[in-house]
Amino acid sequence: MRQEISLNQSWYFSKGETIPKTVEMAKEQGFCEIQVPHTYNGWDGQDGGGDYYKGKAVYLKEIKKPDIPADSRVYIEWEGVNSIAEIFINGEKVKEHRGGYSAFRVDVTEKLEDGKSAVLAVVVDNSNHSDVYPQMADFTFYGGIYRNVKMLVVSPTHFCLDYYGSKGIAFSSQRQGNDAKIKLSAWITNPKESDAVQFELIDEDGDTVSECFVPAKEYTETAARIENVHLWQGVEDPYLYTVVARLIRHNEVLDEVEAELGVREFYVDPEKGFFLNGKSMPLRGVSRHQDMLGKGNALTEEDHWEDAYQIAELGANTIRLAHYQHNQAFYQACDALGFIVWAEIPFISAMNRDPKGHENCREQMKELIYQNFNHPSICFWGISNEITIGGEVPGLYENLVDLNHLVKELDDTRLTTMAQVSMLPKDSKQNQITDVVSYNHYFGWYGGDYTMNEEWFDAFHQMHPDRPFGVSEYGCEGIISWHTDTPKCKDYSEEYQAIYHEHMAKIIAERPYLWATHIWNMFDFGCDARDEGGVKGRNNKGLVTMDRKVRKDAYYVYKAYWSKEPFVYITGRRYAERPYDTMTVKVYSNQPEVTLRVNNGEAITMKGDKIFLFEDVKLNETINFVTASADGCKSDTVTWVRTKDPNPCYVKPQEEEDDRDGVKNWFDEVDDEATLPELSFKEGFYSVKDTVADILQHEEAGTILVDAINKYGSMKVKKSMMGIMSGIPVEDMMGMVSSNKETAEIILKRANAALQKIAKNTDQL
Repeated sequence: MRQEISLNQSWYFSKGETIPKTVEMAKEQGFCEIQVPHTYNGWDGQDGGGDYYKGKAVYLKEIKKPDIPADSRVYIEWEGVNSIAEIFINGEKVKEHRGGYSAFRVDVTEKLEDGKSAVLAVVVDNSNHSDVYPQMADFTFYGGIYRNVKMLVVSPTHFCLDYYGSKGIAFSSQRQGNDAKIKLSAWITNPKESDAVQFELIDEDGDTVSECFVPAKEYTETAARIENVHLWQGVEDPYLYTVVARLIRHNEVLDEVEAELGVREFYVDPEKGFFLNGKSMPLRGVSRHQDMLGKGNALTEEDHWEDAYQIAELGANTIRLAHYQHNQAFYQACDALGFIVWAEIPFISAMNRDPKGHENCREQMKELIYQNFNHPSICFWGISNEITIGGEVPGLYENLVDLNHLVKELDDTRLTTMAQVSMLPKDSKQNQITDVVSYNHYFGWYGGDYTMNEEWFDAFHQMHPDRPFGVSEYGCEGIISWHTDTPKCKDYSEEYQAIYHEHMAKIIAERPYLWATHIWNMFDFGCDARDEGGVKGRNNKGLVTMDRKVRKDAYYVYKAYWSKEPFVYITGRRYAERPYDTMTVKVYSNQPEVTLRVNNGEAITMKGDKIFLFEDVKLNETINFVTASADGCKSDTVTWVRTKDPNPCYVKPQEEEDDRDGVKNWFDEVDDEATLPELSFKEGFYSVKDTVADILQHEEAGTILVDAINKYGSMKVKKSMMGIMSGIPVEDMMGMVSSNKETAEIILKRANAALQKIAKNTDQL
């Protein structure tokens, strides 16, 4: 029978790439003892500056061959190593895996000897490589062995462990009236003529509901029937069966694996949205990254489940798992809690022209699908995210079409999708590649007003009435230190984030044709290149802080819209000092009536829908206790202090880049009617062929680039935001700053002409 032995303990770690021959030598060389999951960017990947360590590191561990039958096979399974892993046994390289988010295994049977220790070493590399995705993205690429490691001991005949990290079994279901037919498949390594595979289907009460036996072959296929099947009905009723597969020889079970089965059918209607088992189920939820404050991406299984529980409490019914394959623990949580999942690969922001890069995309897609095929929560495979930020490079469209075809070859039971950057034209042929499509829109944050969202949504739907369309990202930054009575875009206040989401929640609820909407993001997450709103090293668009300790006011907007659990919540509680005698108290609740009481005074009751505004509430004392209550739920009490003067600590300090708000733009005096300068490139001078990172290193060159975008482009940017695109040439990022080709040409040519006046070396002046 299969054995699983954890290898998480007693590792030795150091940055670099030199592998000590022994653990003792590693200790002498200053290697630190650690346990996995582990990342070497837990802090420097979240502290800002865009300077976190991206390079190689060595993990070393002593292992021994267990006391096992002589013919056993021994594998080591890695659930996630970011992003390139080279595996060595006693100094000999035995495996290389390129891609940081999927599981892989290595057969080490021949490398282990009875009674002798072996040195297992892993050289991890999270630096950029042209053939490994992601190439560029708005999140930290944490390096390390950040998921579990285990040793697997199996019989020579076993469920296959060598095929894209999969379990070696797969199944799908088809409803037949009140029953369901279950297609069952298994891949067997080294089967013998008399071997058999047993499939046992077990319900949640532990009772066997169906069972079948079939002769074992390298590819084994059969079917079972479940009578009066209990459907997997998403968050309403996420009922799961267990499929146990056993490999039997004579009177012995050689190997056994199991997975959960949810029986469901779904489709998307371009006018009415998502349907699960024939029932309308508007998909309304969040996106999620896999990191936490101080831990980076090295989360425990408990951490993943706690994230899922917080999302469930919000009332969401769908999660977009951005922008890569997530931990198996989280997919299992989604199955158990009933979320509809969009799973995707890290083909994001920019396509590298290296043909090996596309092969890496294909490999990561195969791993994603084969490793997660059995999860009922996954209904959509995502092939890319904002891929035209890096420009419409030759071959991009063809590669997207190829990825979509690949997914259909591997899995015809699910739908394909992609997340488009806001600037991609509505009539782009990219929008016709996948089964359904979604857009990332930030009207009301990066540009425009938030009322532009519904205008754009309706215009796209009118242009493509037969095309299922959704919103894969929308959101704005909210920092719980900043507060104001007059919230506005880009003030980073908790209040602006709340009113933005009040608007978005309302317009989304009014548009059933949106097949899915996903807030960006459920949790604040690490992006070391960012410096936004006085907080370095992270994206603050989360509804919950990165440490998971504070739910921002905006969290409760969606709880009011989505959750069935009765609740009442008073907003503005962190805006604790108020320099006035009367105020408006805002309450979120999913109940039809809310009662407010101040300092045990007279109660005020108001009927409403989601948002309750109690105006002219008097603050009678220096310290005021305000309580909101509603039937069927706990009351909520907040303390506000009445002060004479505003507290300056609630106002975001002016940042260096904010100082430019009143400063003349570099291009203000340019004659826009004049003929555009031709693109020319003097050696030794800056140009649009340089990377964003190289240009930002020079203060004036960086200002020129930002000013050109802000004058002529369709979005407003700051230097700190530009750092996210540091790895790509300026000429390749024009699709992000303007969807209009003529405008993009203006930015490109005017910026280039100005950059060509700045020497990279002052000796050339």
